[in-house]
Amino acid sequence: MRTLVCTEPGTLAYSSDEKPTLSEGQAIIKIKRIGICGTDLHAYEGTQPFFSYPRILGHELSGELIEADGAPGFQIGEAVSFIPYFNCGTCIACRMGKPNCCTHMQVCGVHVNGGMVEYLSVPSTALLHGDGLSFDELALVEPLAIGAHGVRRAGVEAGEFVLVVGAGPIGLGTMEFARIAGGQVIALDVNDRRLQFCKDKLRVAHTVNALDADAFEQIQGITSGDMPTVVIDATGNLKAINNSFRYMAHGARYVLIGLQKGDISFNHPEFHKREGTLMSSRNATRQDFEHVLTAMRAGEVDPKTYITHRVPFDNVAHEFESWLNPATGVIKALVEIP
Repeated sequence: MRTLVCTEPGTLAYSSDEKPTLSEGQAIIKIKRIGICGTDLHAYEGTQPFFSYPRILGHELSGELIEADGAPGFQIGEAVSFIPYFNCGTCIACRMGKPNCCTHMQVCGVHVNGGMVEYLSVPSTALLHGDGLSFDELALVEPLAIGAHGVRRAGVEAGEFVLVVGAGPIGLGTMEFARIAGGQVIALDVNDRRLQFCKDKLRVAHTVNALDADAFEQIQGITSGDMPTVVIDATGNLKAINNSFRYMAHGARYVLIGLQKGDISFNHPEFHKREGTLMSSRNATRQDFEHVLTAMRAGEVDPKTYITHRVPFDNVAHEFESWLNPATGVIKALVEIP
């Protein structure tokens, strides 16, 4: 079978490998769609933490189930996705019901080889039913689950202002699930095209360009002087993360979905007097994946809206670098395998 390997930062190369054979507790999926996410792009750039090369990228995946062991309720030939965070099941995090931050986490496409392949073997326990959703939709369940988990971590309540920093795919999904939770969403980004997308496609009423000299005052005005009670970073940009502490209302919760390599810093007296809460949000749980699938089937979220670029598997190596350029207007690139 054909594979696409990131051999080192800046280099993708096609190669051949043996098709996986079925083993105990595993399932084999014929991959149909691969979503390209920030993790893939950062890995290509060489800026992704927890990463080593060579690595086959790809964890936003959907396909056809062709073989399975230990997958009751699943039918050969059905459309599936899966939870791409392979946890140990025995560590302190797993025992606490937090497999998403397992101490021995193996993320597909990050710690272990991922889905830029024709066939992939995954734990049967990770499978997710398609139940009528398309391959396009199923490939985007994972990034939406990241946002849904961040919103759940924040404990968003109806009526409160939620500032989502970053209007990339993860930020867009975060906005969707903050809205579903009843939050009044404010989108903050430096790209006017993406902010307009938030208005036109996601029904986000309030957008602010972070480069505006009066960005703080705009947010203050939207919230009638209170500032947002929830701030969620979905940029993974150090400057954006540090700057966003100042947008917190007194008593606010700040959730970091985005990830970068450096140390964050903030003014302790300012944070302390607000009695602020700072949280990280890593990956997602089955509960979040099921929440996303339910929302998609109910029409509350249409992930196909995010797809701006499509490319056949054979062209990925040529096209990949262009997706790092904001001028291409890419929100979500989707790789198709026949």
